[in-house]
Amino acid sequence: MTLNISTTKDYNSFLSKLKEEIKTSQIKASISVNKEMILLYWRIGKEILSNQEKLGWGAKVIDQLSLDLKKSFPEMKGFSSRNLKYMRKFSQSYPDQKFVQQVAAQIPWFHNCILIDKIKNEEVRIWYINKTIENNWSRNVLVHQIESGLYELQGTAINNFENTLPKPNSDLAKEILKDPYQFDFLTIDEKVRERELEKALIDNIRDFLLELGKGFAFVGNQYHLNVGDENYYIDLLFYHLQLRSFVVVELKQRAFKPEDAGKMNFYLSAVDELVSHTD
Repeated sequence: MTLNISTTKDYNSFLSKLKEEIKTSQIKASISVNKEMILLYWRIGKEILSNQEKLGWGAKVIDQLSLDLKKSFPEMKGFSSRNLKYMRKFSQSYPDQKFVQQVAAQIPWFHNCILIDKIKNEEVRIWYINKTIENNWSRNVLVHQIESGLYELQGTAINNFENTLPKPNSDLAKEILKDPYQFDFLTIDEKVRERELEKALIDNIRDFLLELGKGFAFVGNQYHLNVGDENYYIDLLFYHLQLRSFVVVELKQRAFKPEDAGKMNFYLSAVDELVSHTD
């Protein structure tokens, strides 16, 4: 009797494990290559800076250097005049090689180029580097976050977290909120009704979650609660993975009224009682 080994449970488990190891190795190799490339670019930029200062070379040396490097290494990309100027600027922006190795080299090269182009303040630039590493932002997402002013908006929403939440939850909750939120991805009229606004946000849930920030998981809209034989519906319900808390969102297309706070407190108590788990 011939056994088809490819259908056995042990073999499939063995194959799955090998695939995971290969994928992990590929990711590590990719990260290592990116890191080495960025360190190389930093060293090239440093040498260009050093020789320009020492020998008085002008900007034209970069054009000549581009031609010679491309001729010597035709298989390698990245030696255009424009990219060599970025290398020079990169080295000038980060003179400390240790910082480049431990921080800047953890994100792709063109992410670094975007940050150098768009942000002059080093502290803000480092903040965006760390957020990119933390959230694994693509280049387009990074540009969006810079242009929407995430650094300035983070943690600016009015709140009572210091009085109502224990540390470190109060600090974390404050950090995740922005003011204002940018919903430019919605193609709706300013006078849109609340239910239409809700539908537009759900239809664009990926962009909505991106704007809310890291850690938000969508639970549902018009989330049903039954309290004392009465039916209630929460506009939007989220769960935050770091806070380990539910987040209730009420949509109002008007100015805040005192009774809104009472309604929200009612919803929060109901969610604590009916939806939250003991752990």
